[in-house]
Amino acid sequence: MFVEEARDIFEIRIEGFDEWKKRPHKHNFFEIVYVEQGRGLQCINQHEFKYRPGNVFLLPPMDCHSFKIIEPSRFYFVRFTDHYFMNSEKLADYKDWFDRMAYILANYNKIPGDIIGSDRERAFLIQTIKSIYQEFLTRDSYSESIISGAMASILNILARSIEKQYVDEANDLHSRFGDILRYLHNHISQPELIRVSQLADRFGISQNYFSEYFKKHAGVSLTDYISKSKLRLVETKVLHTDMTLKEIAHQLNFTDSSHLAKTFKNAYGMTIKEFKVSGSKCCA
Repeated sequence: MFVEEARDIFEIRIEGFDEWKKRPHKHNFFEIVYVEQGRGLQCINQHEFKYRPGNVFLLPPMDCHSFKIIEPSRFYFVRFTDHYFMNSEKLADYKDWFDRMAYILANYNKIPGDIIGSDRERAFLIQTIKSIYQEFLTRDSYSESIISGAMASILNILARSIEKQYVDEANDLHSRFGDILRYLHNHISQPELIRVSQLADRFGISQNYFSEYFKKHAGVSLTDYISKSKLRLVETKVLHTDMTLKEIAHQLNFTDSSHLAKTFKNAYGMTIKEFKVSGSKCCA
């Protein structure tokens, strides 16, 4: 297994294959894959999914993947690192998007598959990816802003699709309880907004009953749920960003990096470094 690194912080290319000759590997970047033609199998972390024309996949950094080509296939690969959007001249709300994606990536089950929920969204994504490719080929002084704006639209549609497909279905959410969970994860780093008193008032539930209501639907107490959710975000940030432990600890309101490291080891039985080294299992 090897880690493929991006040569640029953003690139888009079209590649055709009669046979996939690359070894299973990991990336240090996000990759959006659009299947324009062909059929075969996509493998992510030892799971396989049959792909066909029109499929769109999102591959997070450090997920191990490969393709098995059954019919000659043609793919659009859109590759980007977090540094592409952290440039002040590009997408200003990338940090907010990644924080939202971190919650989604921490909760969806990592089984490969098409992540688009509607034909309308699929048509928009495909057209936008093709438009980005053409803009990338004929770049001028306006192209960077046009491409980053188009990427912002793509990323938000992907975030919404993943949340609907994996988070809602996985938790079999009732409408109000689903709203509570989404609110919790969107404000997980703001403890003053996720106290029982704040949540009860916001969602019209008695303060005396809220804790019982939450445990009934979540199966764990609010405190335990928040703690486990924060640790899943730690997992995601450790694997998918180059943030330091100090930065992660500060962002998620741990006392300091030592507190974070101790909490993580108590929960997982391994250090954060050991967890990062172990990563995801690779495809056969």
